[in-house]
Amino acid sequence: MNSLHGRSVIVTGGSRGIGKGIARQFLARGAGVLITGRDEAALSAAAKDLASSGGDVATMLADVADRAACAAVAAAAVDRFGGIDVLCANAGVFPAQRLADMTPSDLAHVFDTNVYGMIWSVQACLDALTASGRGRIVLTCSITGPITGFPGWSHYGASKSAQLGFLRTAAIELAPRGITVNAVMPGNIATEGLADLGTDYLRQMEQSVPLGRLGSVDEIGHACVFLASDQAAYITGQSLVVDGGQVLPESLSALHAMPDNRE
Repeated sequence: MNSLHGRSVIVTGGSRGIGKGIARQFLARGAGVLITGRDEAALSAAAKDLASSGGDVATMLADVADRAACAAVAAAAVDRFGGIDVLCANAGVFPAQRLADMTPSDLAHVFDTNVYGMIWSVQACLDALTASGRGRIVLTCSITGPITGFPGWSHYGASKSAQLGFLRTAAIELAPRGITVNAVMPGNIATEGLADLGTDYLRQMEQSVPLGRLGSVDEIGHACVFLASDQAAYITGQSLVVDGGQVLPESLSALHAMPDNRE
């Protein structure tokens, strides 16, 4: 993946969790990366931590639900790095709310960031991605919605399914510009806040994954790096599940029936 050295990358929602892992992997390959977020303190802390990964990291306070803010992010990346080669549209929210209690405001909060924010981010970067001649768009989707479901996340699942609907047509429209559009679909990933849920919950999550562990944010970053690389230049309109096999068993009994060969 040395082809990414010197490339210009935007990672929205890059101050923590999966977004930070994505940014780290691009920086490690010598890319210049602009991360965005809505928390100035978190952005500053992330930039300090990521600086050790190599590359050139910049930050910008921005809410992707604001179309004008997305345009400002694109302009800042062009000003800092001379263009935009890769957009990782990663920013997302996932508040839990049961369907019976959902309000218009609950729904708007999720769709404004996960769907509208994705579209505004892509739209803002189009001219620069076209000028790059090797433009890459990588969406952070999820297995929740397109493949699986979980109580309290019907609005989140709907937003993630909408992302894949967007991806397929966007890939067709942007192909003549030389821009590819793909998505990663993470399963259970260990992020900063997960430890607060307790060891019992974490153990239960691990037991639902055939590989027997949660994924890391850097493993999602590796997938994004591949989709943004020259080696993936002929891949577009596709989604890559990164979940340790979580979606494969038809029931928990399938996992219980597995032989334990790890001794």
